[in-house]
Parts: sequence; structure tokens; C-alpha cells
Amino acid sequence: MKLKLLLFLIFLCPAFVSAQSPGKILSLANKALGGEKALKAIRAREISGRITRLSDGAGGTYRSFAQNLNLYGETYDLNGFESSAGYNGKSGWTRDSKNGLRTLTGEASRDFQTEALYRNSRWLNAKAEKTKISAGGKMTVNGKAANSVNLTTAKGAQIKLYFDAATNLLLREEIPNGAGGKIIDYGDYRKIGNVLEAFSIVSKIGEETFEIRLDEVKHNPNIAKTVFDFPRISSEPLPDIKVLLDEIRANAEKIDQILENYSYKETRIDREINRAGNLIEKSSETVLLSFYKGNRIRRQIEKNGKPLSESDQAKEDRAVEKQVAEIEEKIAKKEKREAQTNNSARTPDEENKRISLADALKGSLLINPRRERFRGRDVIVFDYEPNPQFKPQTRMEKLFALCNGAVWVDAESKQVVRLEAFLMQNAGNFIGKVKRGASFSLENELINDEIWLPSRADVNLSVKILFAGININNLIKYGDYSKSKVEIKDATVDNPQKP
Repeated sequence: MKLKLLLFLIFLCPAFVSAQSPGKILSLANKALGGEKALKAIRAREISGRITRLSDGAGGTYRSFAQNLNLYGETYDLNGFESSAGYNGKSGWTRDSKNGLRTLTGEASRDFQTEALYRNSRWLNAKAEKTKISAGGKMTVNGKAANSVNLTTAKGAQIKLYFDAATNLLLREEIPNGAGGKIIDYGDYRKIGNVLEAFSIVSKIGEETFEIRLDEVKHNPNIAKTVFDFPRISSEPLPDIKVLLDEIRANAEKIDQILENYSYKETRIDREINRAGNLIEKSSETVLLSFYKGNRIRRQIEKNGKPLSESDQAKEDRAVEKQVAEIEEKIAKKEKREAQTNNSARTPDEENKRISLADALKGSLLINPRRERFRGRDVIVFDYEPNPQFKPQTRMEKLFALCNGAVWVDAESKQVVRLEAFLMQNAGNFIGKVKRGASFSLENELINDEIWLPSRADVNLSVKILFAGININNLIKYGDYSKSKVEIKDATVDNPQKP
């Protein structure tokens, strides 16, 4: 009898057997808000109202605006204290009355870019954006039963969403925000056109809680792109970008000569998003990087955190010796050809030579120059975007000619200290193609007060080769910088003397 009763209850209440899938939860949310078609028709959005800080009652005006694909901005004031932030598709920035204006870097930059994309498309383009959707379980939010869903980007930034189990409307968001996070609660939904919008917003950032009451929500307003741009400060001395790039280019040969005496380790960590929506490490590889006559030499020394076996290391060393011999052969042939034209300049092999930023940015429009501080140094920062008039020649020029991004240059040494790049359209041909949305970031650190060498890089891209797709999600760490004359051909670089 008890068994029959149990089977009867399970038949009537399938929720007892399995919870709703995250895809089903989002589908119901779309329907509750007005339908997927109506939501996708919103390509720009502007909201405005009043904001109050609950701890002391300070208040003022609030406004945020978003425009397809990833442009986003937010501004408010609290009794005269102004704060604003924006992402223009190339770099993110923040400005307030206390700390002034600065470009976002590191996790703060990653998280704000994630929020900018989410504010434009919500969860509607998750698949195209390589965002992993996973279930977060059932819980209670402000006394209401809720179903939660996690959105995890390829870079590991995770947004947690909580939907009312009764109405399927969004109750809460948990948004990453650099070292901390934001918890945003929604209520008082009203219909704007064909879509429901929340007019009550309570945002908790750190120890402070802010209440926002909206007066107006606009769909598809005309928003000038300049609204999202890095603010201009009239008193700030701006560098001549062309002169700066010429200085970087002129400095490149000197840097290559310094590099000849350096080696350092590179650990490449292959990552993926698991079913729970967490970014995990799959495997790793450590190589020793050296430079020989302007060419990069890579010698593998570890696999998944363990040294190579004697036989595998011997094979790797022989491969390095072969690579050096090939470099010598190419240089000899090139010098012989150039000697006949009275041109003795040596050019490194394109596959292994160090990237010249000045040359890579030939096909870009350089905009929004500004002076800032980065890691205790004076730097010059500028955004870049494709120049439609430029006709690239090299592969690197072709790639950067399709990218948006930002560059940080040390004002004293005229070397790059940070770079961000985002591919704005597919690159390649029918055999191999890198999909739009690929991203790359690089941070350098100053070594021995003479050269900026890599410290960390983040690579995210999807490649389609014929009919197969490959996702690459790598975190690359650099360290153990050594300054010594590395005898690469004799394979004596296993334990270089550190400075």
C-alpha cells in the first residue's frame, strides 16, 4: 500500500524526481518577461531614476545605458559624490570624485566586460558567447522559492541568477566585481512595450546597500557611442601616438638584443568549464623560453607539473638543436641573397620572432590616449579599433586589423606593459577559421630595470578546422627569469644561473 501511494505521488509530482533543467528555467523566464523574440528585439536600453544609500540616506540620480553588442555605462551621484563606469568595446573604465579616472585591469576588467555583455543580451546569446549554463539548485530569495542558474564565461567569470519559482521572473543576480561581488534584487515589474521591466532595484556592493527606484525605462533609444568612451580630461597632456609607436619600433631592436641573454619559464594551463559551471584545469605544460638571433626557442621541461623522463627530455633537447640548426640555415640563405643586393639586415623567422606591437597595430585606429599609473609606473594607455582603409600584409597585421582592444605603454622605457585584444569578426578561410569573440590579454613585469617580460596571459578562442571545432582556453604563467648567456645549441639551459 505504501509503495502504491509513493508511486502515485511521484506520478503527480514529477518535480520530486528531477528538478527543472537550467535551459527550461531560462525558457520559462523568457516567456514570463515577454518572449524571446521581444527580448532579442531590444538592441539598446536606457534606465533612469533615483538612488539612495541606505546606510546614511544619501541620494541622487541614477542612470545606466546599454547598446548592442557590449557597450555599457552606469552613472550616479550621492549628495554630490559622483561615480561612473563604462565599457566601450575596447576597455573598461571607472571614475569617481575620490579616486579619479582609471582604466580597469585584471579581474575588475574581466568582470566588467562580462557584465557589459550580460546587460545587453542577458542569457540569450550564451551559446554563441561560449558561456556555460548550469543548474544552481533550489533556494529561497527574500521569502520566495527560487530556481537558480549559473552562467560561466570562458574566462571563468560566473553570474548567478535566481528566478521566482511561481512567476519565473528574475528575483536576484549575483555579479562578479573584481575582488568582491554585487548582489542585485529586482521587483515591481511593469510592462514596457512587450517586455516586463523591474522598477525596483536593491544593489548590495561590499558593505553598502543601495536602493534604486526607476522613473523611466527606454527600449532602443538613440545612444551616441561617445557616451561609452573614456572621458576626456582637458588638462591632461596627451601623447602623440604616432611618435610613441615610432619610439616603440625604434626600441624593438635594442630589446631583442637584451632578450638574447634572457630565459624564463612558461607554464600553459589548459582549462575547461565543467558541468557544475566551474573553471577547472585539465592539463599543463611547462617550457623554458630562450631567444636566439631574434627567434624564440621553446624547450619543454614539464608535463602536468612533473619533469619529463630522461628519454623524453633527450628527444626535446634534440628537437631544440634541430630548430637552432634550421634557424642558422635560414639566416645563411637570407644573408647570401641579401648580400647580392647590398642589404645585410637579418630578419628572424616569422614563425618564432618576437611580436612587434608597433608593426601589429599598423592596421588600427588609435584612440582615447590617456596617462595613468600602473603597478607604480607612469603609463600611456590607448584604445585601438580596425582601420577599414588599411590593407594588411603579414599574418599578425591581418589578425590585429580585425581586433578591438587597449594597450598600456611604460612612459619611460617605451615598452608594452599590458595588452588586451578582442576579435571582432571571424578570421581565416574555409580550411581554418578563428571565430569572432576570441580574446587575448597579456601582462608584463619589469625585470632588472631594463626589460618588460611576460608575467601572465589569458587566451580564449574557438577554431573551426574543416568540419571540426576546437575550443582553446589557456591561462599562461611566466616566471623564473634568468639572465645569462644561454648556449642553446649545446642544450645547457636546464639550470641557468638566476640574477
